Amino acid sequence: MKAIVTVIGKDHVGITASICTLLAQHNINILDINQTILQEYFTMVMLVDLGACDATIGELSTLLEQNGQERNLSIRIQREDIFNAMHRI
Repeated sequence: MKAIVTVIGKDHVGITASICTLLAQHNINILDINQTILQEYFTMVMLVDLGACDATIGELSTLLEQNGQERNLSIRIQREDIFNAMHRI
């Protein structure tokens, strides 16, 4: 299964590293990544593969939200099929 991870917040050192480390700890492969800085705000969207993941998507959501709270970021994960359904015109 694939999922979309989104990250938004004020830019600071280590954002990408901390999120990628957390994902790697749970055997999650990053398939595609796009990030940018809009003035002082960091935004990132990742397409990830959960095929070998050792946690449920609910557990991942909690871990990512906790990581975000520690860094003053909004971090969300959503299954790709649900993300696509919500963003169809």
